[in-house]
Amino acid sequence: MSPLPLLEITVESLDTAFAAQRGGADRIELCVELIHGGLTPPLEMLRAVHQELDLPLFPIIRPRAGNFVYTDAEFTVMKRGISAARDFGVEGVVFGILRSDRTIDVERTTELVDWARPLEVTFHRAFDESVDLLSSLEDVISTGASRLLTSGGAANAPQGAAVLRKLVEAAADRIIIMPGSGLDATNIARIAAETAASEFHSGLSSVLPYGSTNLQRFETEIHNMKRQLQHGASSTAQPLASD
Repeated sequence: MSPLPLLEITVESLDTAFAAQRGGADRIELCVELIHGGLTPPLEMLRAVHQELDLPLFPIIRPRAGNFVYTDAEFTVMKRGISAARDFGVEGVVFGILRSDRTIDVERTTELVDWARPLEVTFHRAFDESVDLLSSLEDVISTGASRLLTSGGAANAPQGAAVLRKLVEAAADRIIIMPGSGLDATNIARIAAETAASEFHSGLSSVLPYGSTNLQRFETEIHNMKRQLQHGASSTAQPLASD
């Protein structure tokens, strides 16, 4: 039997992390400044969330907003952030590096993947800014990253569903393709069926706008997303009726 689909939720505070856990999230991506795409969380926040929550925790390692082409100094800062995360005992980290020509920076990404061991590594949506997604997929796989967060190169995962399906098929069992962006309880079951992915990512900015404190709505939406995923998985698992 296939495992139930996994739902990762992005949060930027301890309160939203607790709400995500209550809602049934399977994993937390932790960052700050989600309005800018997410930046590395402060060590104090990382420590608090890791100590208080029971879920696997993946902090983002991103030293600044903007593009994903980093200077040597910024690369060093990323290594320090990974070291801190590993020392806290989190389960994984999230990052992505491109070259100026919008190809995957395989050399420096591989160095960070090796630096992060034994942590899992998610290569984030910097991937969606690369020039050739299928070629970039092979580059990300070559770095040793555990999974790839992507919207299929589109503005959001629903719009990129067809490409996401191609990426899932091309990846096979070499890396986990995790659709993300624009997913909520109204569309996640459909995207799961259309992409055949097994892990999904959502920040739910449409439900909890950045800076909002309506955590009950946030928690309820996550619960509904999990229910939709589980129902879809159960339906898919049912044997086909004979004619």
